[in-house]
Amino acid sequence: MTRSSKLYSPGQKDLFPLSRSKVDLFRQCPRCFYFDLRLGIARPPGYPFSLNSAVDVLLKKEFDFYRVRSKPHPLMIQAGIDAIPFVHPELETWRSNFKGIRVPHKKSGFELFGAVDDLWQEKETGRIIVVDYKATAKDEEVSLDAEWQDGYKRQVEFYQWLLMRKGLNVSPIAWFVYANGCKDRPNFDFKLNFRVSMISHTGNTDWVESELEKCSITLNNITAPNINKKCAYCNFTYNSSKYI
Repeated sequence: MTRSSKLYSPGQKDLFPLSRSKVDLFRQCPRCFYFDLRLGIARPPGYPFSLNSAVDVLLKKEFDFYRVRSKPHPLMIQAGIDAIPFVHPELETWRSNFKGIRVPHKKSGFELFGAVDDLWQEKETGRIIVVDYKATAKDEEVSLDAEWQDGYKRQVEFYQWLLMRKGLNVSPIAWFVYANGCKDRPNFDFKLNFRVSMISHTGNTDWVESELEKCSITLNNITAPNINKKCAYCNFTYNSSKYI
């Protein structure tokens, strides 16, 4: 286990910074959430996806090329999206992992934040479109049909909620720019080729407020939630303790 640097104190007066990923952690397992933010015992960190990060950086550069020219990217044209990359003075801050879009939520006692990959703006309505970049490498076509990808959908919905709290007119439709590495090429030739799919998702942010309330109640409890039998981390620690 690893140590968390910022711990929640019940009844604290200052707003507690809570990221989008921590809210999703609560949805996965309230006990792991409590151990992380109350006790400083976090889940072991995952491996860094360096190639995925490289794809993110390059896609941002590519869409920025069209942003400064107020023109749609060819992928947007191919998908029939009547929009252009959004220009805003805070965009780079909103894209920064440790800054992101930040909004106070006094009801729960949290300052919520999350970093978007990109934002587009519809030409006709002016509404803001949340965009997320994804990268993988598999033989079949990419989709958002797997149960584990529900987290992707909640991710863009949380960003939609944050932007609406900022007072922006946000489109309910978010887009995923999904890059799939091609493994069917005859040679490597020191480069990766990708097939890029544009996948839309109609978001629903109704769950966010109730989830924040549950997060607040959980963190203010004296005791941790019960072991979550569906959580691999809870089961591992519980089963390991029997042999100590």
